[in-house]
Amino acid sequence: MQQPCHLLNLLLVEDDDDHVALFHRMMHESQLANHLDRVADGEAALAYLHARGAYARRRWPDIVLLDLKLPRKDGHEVLHAIKQSPVLCGLSVIILTTSDSETDHVRTYLSHADGYLVKPLTQQSFLSLTRSLGFTWAVLRPAVA
Repeated sequence: MQQPCHLLNLLLVEDDDDHVALFHRMMHESQLANHLDRVADGEAALAYLHARGAYARRRWPDIVLLDLKLPRKDGHEVLHAIKQSPVLCGLSVIILTTSDSETDHVRTYLSHADGYLVKPLTQQSFLSLTRSLGFTWAVLRPAVA
């Protein structure tokens, strides 16, 4: 008897609506059924993660997908706050950004990011990301007959 899959909760921290739409499309085309919440700035991300205000009843994310170029608090500040928090430090954080800067790569890995993916996402790069994570967070939707 096959065990039921646990749908993982993903938190996408992204201010660009077009990038969010692209990410949703890649999830759909890749047949991923994970739950995805989205916040649009760094302060909202930290409020979400600490279950403050409007996010008091939010789902606990299994993985945070974090843009670097964000309003209010940038992704570097959010990553630092996550990894310095005794409550949040165990979260997996994947950087999802337009920056291919070596400085950003090094800075995020020194801050203990768990991965770094440069946008724009293509279906191939999205599938590569799920493969590189060993499909540990990729829950596939059942095929519809």
